[in-house]
Amino acid sequence: MTTHEILHVLQSEIHSTVFATLDSQGLPQTCVIDLMLADENGLYFLTAKGKSFYERLMARPFVALSGMKGQDTLSTVAVSLRGAVRSLGRERLGEIFEQNPYMARIYPTEESREALEVFQIYRGEGEFFDLSQLPPFRQSFAFGGETVHETGYRIRGEACIGCQGCRSVCPAGCISGAVPRVIDGSHCIHCGNCLRVCPVGAVEKIS
Repeated sequence: MTTHEILHVLQSEIHSTVFATLDSQGLPQTCVIDLMLADENGLYFLTAKGKSFYERLMARPFVALSGMKGQDTLSTVAVSLRGAVRSLGRERLGEIFEQNPYMARIYPTEESREALEVFQIYRGEGEFFDLSQLPPFRQSFAFGGETVHETGYRIRGEACIGCQGCRSVCPAGCISGAVPRVIDGSHCIHCGNCLRVCPVGAVEKIS
């Protein structure tokens, strides 16, 4: 999937997400925020200027968020990201109300909408995780100039002795049969079993 497609899933199909920010004491605070728009420049949301969430955004303009959809665990698609935010004032507020008509029931008059301010997540990185297929599918992504930071595990080919240990304990079946072994990161669920059982230390964690 492209990054824009992932952001679209997050905004339109998931929509309501859990945001984490830091308070004045450096402690994490969470709240549920709807994502109003998504485009090639990031994600857009809004909040009222009288809320503590607004104060936290202005003091420390960074967020982490997660959202998911699905009827149960094995039908779940989840997206998580962290990134930098900036205030756009009232820019795109009209578009947000057009695309999200339920907002007019919450803020019915132009006067009431004076409390609102639009924010953009303009730079970030994250992960798309799909448990509705087995083995699960994982994809890292980035936008706004950030680079993708892969995580998980890999096998150093020069150290692999082809003993089958890692393959025998991999719940996702994502380790190749050929020697040296190779881990398919798009299906790895990061359990760490391969690292635990490798007798020669050929498996290393990517961080």
